Amino acid sequence: MDQKADVVVIGRVCIDLYPEQFGVGLEEITSFSKSIGGSATNVAVAAAQLGNSVRLISRVGDDPFGEYAKNEIARLGVDNTGITAVAGMKSVLTFCEVFPPDNFPLYIYREPTAPDMYINGDELPLDLIAKSPIFWATATGLSKEPTQSAHIMAWEKRGRKPNTILDLDYRPMFWKDEDQAHQAVSTALDHVTVTVGNLEECRVAVGETDPDRATEALLDRGVELAIVKMGPEGVMARTRTQRVESKPIPVDVINGLGAGDAFGGALCHALLRGMSLQETLDLANAAGALVATRPQCSLAMPSWDELHEFSVQAHGIPAN
Repeated sequence: MDQKADVVVIGRVCIDLYPEQFGVGLEEITSFSKSIGGSATNVAVAAAQLGNSVRLISRVGDDPFGEYAKNEIARLGVDNTGITAVAGMKSVLTFCEVFPPDNFPLYIYREPTAPDMYINGDELPLDLIAKSPIFWATATGLSKEPTQSAHIMAWEKRGRKPNTILDLDYRPMFWKDEDQAHQAVSTALDHVTVTVGNLEECRVAVGETDPDRATEALLDRGVELAIVKMGPEGVMARTRTQRVESKPIPVDVINGLGAGDAFGGALCHALLRGMSLQETLDLANAAGALVATRPQCSLAMPSWDELHEFSVQAHGIPAN
């Protein structure tokens, strides 16, 4: 097995069944499009579409949807050798309603749990995780065992190497309660060097919703780069020596569900190329805005040429 990857991503996979009719509820929708999804999967695809080598670690159901997911992930440029099926389980299905510009209700069928909650530490490519330039994980992966222990094992092997990224990714449906999420994320903060989250996710992680206080609290925990998505105020990033903001980009939103994952993939791309903090944030912000103008998630992730052209128009990002 080839033990090389620019980015290793661990996390959930699902099958997105998104409506082909917008502005109506599920009870009125008559047809759906099928694509792969799940936050970690979308980030992996986004980074791969920008030209990076990416390995995804996850688990799927032992069913035709699981086979579809593995095949589609490979078709979109991601190494799928880290994806295995869980015997007797069904793959996760995600339906949504689309009410542009800012209402996209999700209905996720992963009860009582999901295959990606059965990622086992003894099956991880630990040497690859340790040496890859970027390792991306999400807080959702900490919500149950055995995947929580697998994440800790991966981080311990990596040893808080630079660009060990945690998407704070708080979704109440995956947790027993908010305190459980806070405790799990607090443990994770001892292992990671980059965090990405919105104001609500920062509140769960460190008890702060003010962007500056939240990033300061994250830096105090040993994080080297803290990124806070501030909604209509744009995005802010802080290190111990820099503070930069990227202003919101006005677009006609079709589906905002994939925007954050596009942000993540572009963030990985920029970090791999050593772009300045301002360029990094602007590029990631542009990726999110661009994908929000498209109807799906994984299939909406742009190529480098598409993103670069859009970024130049939005922020004046130089070629890199």
